[in-house]
Amino acid sequence: MEDGRETAAMRKQKRKDRQIALENADSDIGLCGWILVLFSILLTLLTLPLSIWMCIKIVKEYERAIIFRLGRILRGGAKGPGLFFILPCTDSFINVDMRTITFDIPPQEVLTKDSVTVSVDGVVYYRVQNATLAVANITNADAATRLLAQTTLRNVLGTKNLAEILSDREEIAHSMQSTLDDATDDWGIKVERVEIKDVKLPLQLQRAMAAEAEATREARAKVIAAEGEMNASRALKEASLVIAESPSALQLRYLQTLNTIAAEKNSTIIFPLPIDMMQSFVKH
Repeated sequence: MEDGRETAAMRKQKRKDRQIALENADSDIGLCGWILVLFSILLTLLTLPLSIWMCIKIVKEYERAIIFRLGRILRGGAKGPGLFFILPCTDSFINVDMRTITFDIPPQEVLTKDSVTVSVDGVVYYRVQNATLAVANITNADAATRLLAQTTLRNVLGTKNLAEILSDREEIAHSMQSTLDDATDDWGIKVERVEIKDVKLPLQLQRAMAAEAEATREARAKVIAAEGEMNASRALKEASLVIAESPSALQLRYLQTLNTIAAEKNSTIIFPLPIDMMQSFVKH
């Protein structure tokens, strides 16, 4: 755990050092560079007030501007939001959107650890945390993050069984977020959230799983029915022992049955016969 914290601290320090180096790069533009800058300033002053419209730039609240002077990032890093000035001949700038960006991971055909092919898609939420690194360290941060998310999804799911993919989506999403966040740290990007949207199984596998679930339910139902028959037989045995102790109990049971049938407006008429009478016929 201490090694992990040390590694994270080292990465953070290296990223900070690179950012400082990028932001202080304009101090090394050389003599010719300073001559061009002074000439650009003089030209701007001579063409006032027309040149002021080319010098004033505005960035929105959710944007940052990275200014390049003679190809080097201007001291101070990202500018904005609000108003800033550039030199029209030597400066250029790039706007960077700092809002959270959402994109869908296309469905990926993945072979799981137990050799089952599944199709999985997801969604990723990220934002640019450091505009200077996002511009200077990578060509297209958005496209790179999308491709990395697809590769990470395939790599993470390739180490999981089908049961783990279906039941541990939250853990898989957290693992993907950690992996993506570490990989995009040098690009100035913060991965905020990763979610697994859907897991699609082959049709044959769906049928096999449905048949297995149905067979399991039928087996469970048969066991429950057998247990119910066993409990009912035990109750009937105990009831017969109770009735055998008192001959009048059977007659009362007859009367209760007759009352129940009569309450249902049934046309069936039951004549209760004493068991003693039946026993006399049997003896003869």
